[in-house]
Amino acid sequence: MNATTIPQIVQYARFLRDTRGLDFDPTTVEGYDLFWRWSCNDLSTFWQSIFDYFKVESDTPHRAVVAGEQMPGARWFEGSTLNFARHLLGHAAKVHQAGQPAFIFRNEAMQRAGVAREVSWPELQRQVGALAASFVSMGIEPGDRIVAFMPNVPETIISFLACASVGAVWSLCGPDMGPVSVLDRFRQIEPKILIACDGYINGGVTHDRREAVQQLIANLPTLHHVVDFSNIGHLLSADEGQSKAEFSGSSESLCRSDFTELVSSSEILSPRALPFDHPLWVVYSSGTTGLPKPIVHGHGGVLLENLKSTLHNDLPSSAEAGDRYLWPSSTSWLMWNSQLAVLLAGVTVCIYDGSPGGLESALPGEARRADWSVLWRFAAETGVTFFGGGSAYFANCLKAGVEPHLAGDLSRIRTVAATGSPLSIECYQWIWEKLPNVWLAVMAGATELAGAFVAGIRTLPIVAGEMQCRCLGVAAEAWSEPLPSDPAGYGRPLVDEVGELVFTKPMPSMPLYFWGDSPAGPQGTRYRESYFEIYPGGGGKPPVWRHGDWIRITPRGGAIIYGRSDATINRHGVRMGTAELYRAVEALPEVVDSLVVDLEYLGRESWMPLFVVLREGLSLDAELVGRIKATIRASLSARHVPNEIFKVAAVPRTLSAKKMELPVKKLLMGGDVDQLFKPGGMVNPESIAWFASFAAQRASRDN
Repeated sequence: MNATTIPQIVQYARFLRDTRGLDFDPTTVEGYDLFWRWSCNDLSTFWQSIFDYFKVESDTPHRAVVAGEQMPGARWFEGSTLNFARHLLGHAAKVHQAGQPAFIFRNEAMQRAGVAREVSWPELQRQVGALAASFVSMGIEPGDRIVAFMPNVPETIISFLACASVGAVWSLCGPDMGPVSVLDRFRQIEPKILIACDGYINGGVTHDRREAVQQLIANLPTLHHVVDFSNIGHLLSADEGQSKAEFSGSSESLCRSDFTELVSSSEILSPRALPFDHPLWVVYSSGTTGLPKPIVHGHGGVLLENLKSTLHNDLPSSAEAGDRYLWPSSTSWLMWNSQLAVLLAGVTVCIYDGSPGGLESALPGEARRADWSVLWRFAAETGVTFFGGGSAYFANCLKAGVEPHLAGDLSRIRTVAATGSPLSIECYQWIWEKLPNVWLAVMAGATELAGAFVAGIRTLPIVAGEMQCRCLGVAAEAWSEPLPSDPAGYGRPLVDEVGELVFTKPMPSMPLYFWGDSPAGPQGTRYRESYFEIYPGGGGKPPVWRHGDWIRITPRGGAIIYGRSDATINRHGVRMGTAELYRAVEALPEVVDSLVVDLEYLGRESWMPLFVVLREGLSLDAELVGRIKATIRASLSARHVPNEIFKVAAVPRTLSAKKMELPVKKLLMGGDVDQLFKPGGMVNPESIAWFASFAAQRASRDN
């Protein structure tokens, strides 16, 4: 057995034995449990070993692995200087010599034509360096913000790496998002540069986004420069657009450049060394009130977390292995960030831009149908070894009767992975039936952690409906509600019971802070309120992170996720705050009030109803339903359009006028109405009756 066929977790365990004298056996449930407990209890030794195993280069030594182990406030690898992009590009020559490209790209049009575009590692390195030099010539300095309104194309990854190279802070939204949602995010961080596409193609439909880009430009007063990327320019009439000379932006000094020209520059800039916790990107995780939370992650934390993830994903460290990774993603989902981070392992990333459902051609006069074999054909034609997707994708393949083997030769696929929502047992069985020789790696991750908290290990047994293990270095537990008798407000740790997902120890990839957060507390007021209010600590015990998911830790050490324990919307892995939807819906003159809940069921398709209170005398007819859905689609995205809309007399509210989203959600999932609603704590207790009746009708129908 050569090194490339030995599971990565086993190679890492041998490294620990040889360099630290630590002996762990990750091939048994008991052995991995000891391995995981050590990684959480000895944070300094564990994270230093990750730093050393993956040969992270720092221009300066660090004073300590972690200064303090409290949350929030732990400080990691202080004194070290590195760069995420530099580490990623560092092995370019070796991988290129092995004959492997950095990217293989295909969009819907290319898929129909049967062609793909490859980007070599030297070309990736050259374009990143040229764009980085262009950013510097535009006056970009470390800490400045560069934002992008871009699809899942190689140019988006190149832009990110160039941004990271110069120490600027990156933020990204997909072009399928409405300008209101994008502005809710970008305005908070005051960007200097916007990189924007002219449109995108999805499901065979061309979406012209030039007007949306103009809205962004007009409402981002801090912009100095706009970089245009022509994604569908060949489909747009030349006389419809504005030339650069005619462009009028939000200030007289605003300049506009073409992406292709910038990456063709002969001037090349190498990535600069930065402090371990220098901001790398801002990602967004929305709650139920206020604007989306702008979460800041650092270069070093994201680097170590994504290197560690290669152990769980079993991505080879040898360029000669020729591994190829496919995980289609919206650029608004953290899986896009994970996709680019696979390049850290020297793996070729197969990028697909378009609908995973594709469209079958039809005879004249017939409607075109979804084609859920598109990605399997792409995987067969490019020799994919790691095939990932959202759980909803595999559910659609099952329902559509897809036969993957008919797509071509899939014999190189070693791993099928899923995340985004709970994967049903039926989907486990479908994957095993259709691809009997693959390892099925089901995982659950978090935007806030820039990675997974429960995942797979190739060496452990798999149980249908269950994720194999908690990730190394992630002290994840299921807790009961806070115990009144505990001075720290802690819950009771649970095994084989559903509880709140908590993290009891810090991780390097946890948020540095929220952008613009008020400074009270180590990381800011909003940061602490978001994750540490439920289990606040006290009596000498530190606060504990409550994540907002229901989880069960099985006696085998595996995990099952049961969906969100809060009211956040989680559609196909992309989280959206209810406040964003309310702003869009309640701007309609007919709508007085609204409430939305996202019901995630284990093993069942998510169902999201929207309840609206209308102006007196109005009815919820088909025309109004259509306008509400169109407003949500334009302001947020198509994935956040509710499944059904219902008219109600009133939205249940607390005495402080807060919408009672979580009680309504729990009621619709089978909770007891008397336990969930306390009339004395409500301004409109009469509103309960309608929702109780609705929940009862739904339960009787489901049963």
